Amino acid sequence: MKKDKVKILIADHHPVTLKGIGCMLKKKEQYQIIDKAYNGNEIYLKLDQYKPDVLIMEIDMPQVSGINALRGIKSYFPDVRVLIFSTHPEEIYALRAIKGGAAGYVPKTASTKVFLKALKKITKGGIFLNEDLTSTFTSRNVGETSALSRYKKLSSREIEVLNLLSKGKRNKDIAKALDINEKTVSTYKTRLLKKLKVDNLADLIHQSRMFQFG
Repeated sequence: MKKDKVKILIADHHPVTLKGIGCMLKKKEQYQIIDKAYNGNEIYLKLDQYKPDVLIMEIDMPQVSGINALRGIKSYFPDVRVLIFSTHPEEIYALRAIKGGAAGYVPKTASTKVFLKALKKITKGGIFLNEDLTSTFTSRNVGETSALSRYKKLSSREIEVLNLLSKGKRNKDIAKALDINEKTVSTYKTRLLKKLKVDNLADLIHQSRMFQFG
């Protein structure tokens, strides 16, 4: 039985970028580019219309800008996997993007190989950050790098729950925001405590905030 193709929406206001991504994926049979969006309004309209599996987007473009915009997209379309492909420096924005709900972050200075590796990983449910970024944290703080390594292993939904917990949301609020039941939220909290190797909610929130910059 032939597997369904991964449906991809590309959002960027630079025609060269759109064409470049199209060329990269043209010969990859597992992917299908369903449409392109040039501004924030088009992103929302086309996400609603096509229900893609993956959104590849620039973090700053007309009518949509910054991490808050990413959070907005994820709140309305929690199931879409977002790969940020941006001109912004990875060391400044990558972890903030992941914390905001992205599944991966690739700077536009990256190679084709890195881009395709990131796309493959997030379509399988993983979180992608360039290993160079992890190395940067190694030189800064070994304990933080260890936490980063654990953080990268979280699923997109686990990160969403962690984000809401870090904002002081109760189980009831989280259940409503993510359209799941409270028992499921409790299950996610238990998983997060185990995966991030902390003993209580306060430490869990502290680790979450460790990766929020600016």
